[in-house]
Amino acid sequence: MKGDYLANDLVRELRIIDLTELEREAARVIGKGAMGYIRGGAGDEWTMRRNTACFDERPILPRVLASLAKPDTKCRILGIDLPFPIIMAPVAAQGLAHVSAEAGTARGTAEAGTIMCVSTYAGMTLEEIALAGNGAPQWFQFYPSKDAGFNRHLLDQALAGGYRAVVLTADATVGGNREADLRNRFVFPLKMANLEQYGSGQGRSIEQIYADAMQQIGPAEVERIAAYTRLPVIVKGIQAPEDALRAIDAGAAGVQVSNHGGRQLDGGPGSFEALPAVARAVNGRVPVIFDSGIRRGQHIFKALASGADVVAIGRPAIYGLALGGWMGVRSVFEFFRHELEMVMQLAGTPDIEAVKKTRLFDPRADAQAGDPA
Repeated sequence: MKGDYLANDLVRELRIIDLTELEREAARVIGKGAMGYIRGGAGDEWTMRRNTACFDERPILPRVLASLAKPDTKCRILGIDLPFPIIMAPVAAQGLAHVSAEAGTARGTAEAGTIMCVSTYAGMTLEEIALAGNGAPQWFQFYPSKDAGFNRHLLDQALAGGYRAVVLTADATVGGNREADLRNRFVFPLKMANLEQYGSGQGRSIEQIYADAMQQIGPAEVERIAAYTRLPVIVKGIQAPEDALRAIDAGAAGVQVSNHGGRQLDGGPGSFEALPAVARAVNGRVPVIFDSGIRRGQHIFKALASGADVVAIGRPAIYGLALGGWMGVRSVFEFFRHELEMVMQLAGTPDIEAVKKTRLFDPRADAQAGDPA
């Protein structure tokens, strides 16, 4: 318990069958306002729903006689070897879900053997989260402030903590109309440790916090971060091919196709719908990370087959954290890995490179190709 806010403190492994059920279970242990913030999207939540629904429009064609016993899910990104192409997306204020907060997610992600991306708006310091990860690879998600001194302070903390990349979030120059937060009059009940030296997140809404963020983010910001840190810079929030090319030309070492989980512009495409065109434009020049809407192993498979190198999960891991602490986070990663291996087996793909070369079934085009002359 911190202040007057009480979060769950149970640590346990989870038996996961369906992540929709996991969300419902998490809602029982997370307060209404906090759950509205974690789960909710912008406006009518059309884009948030579309993020998952659009996966259904590109089926996976099962393949047999592949002489395949156990698919290999190992991969590599920006010099980091991973057991599977799934990483932890940045999520703010994780103390809303569990008393261990980001430390629990850091440990669970490390135990799963993958990368955690840490939000500027975390409830713990970058140093504390790095220590909880016990040497596992971590990236720092950076919301640039209007205060240049604050920006240098944050980047210095990331460098001191051994973070391996900076993820520049470019799609949050203003907050989306998150109606659940407005209805619940939600303000953050806990401190945001990284903001304490230059203000506070406690007692403020996400709109008020975003008001302090830099509104004019352009290619020069990518160049400045790369020059200051000498770390790879990944630009997050890419949905248009032109923006991906602009980021790469400015020195980005990676791009992240994302619509912020449907929390920013309602009415935009599902993230998966935007992925293929961005991947074609990037054409292998830098890695492509993908997030928003992943709830199944087949979603991961489809994203990889459509041009992603790795995928990032957010809400599902936070629901795991809420229900089981670090062990719950690990359980979520294990669930995704198991489903991905099953899908790879049934699709006849022995490894991740084979998945990337897989052509998804196009119901319209493939039906026409099969029509008799």
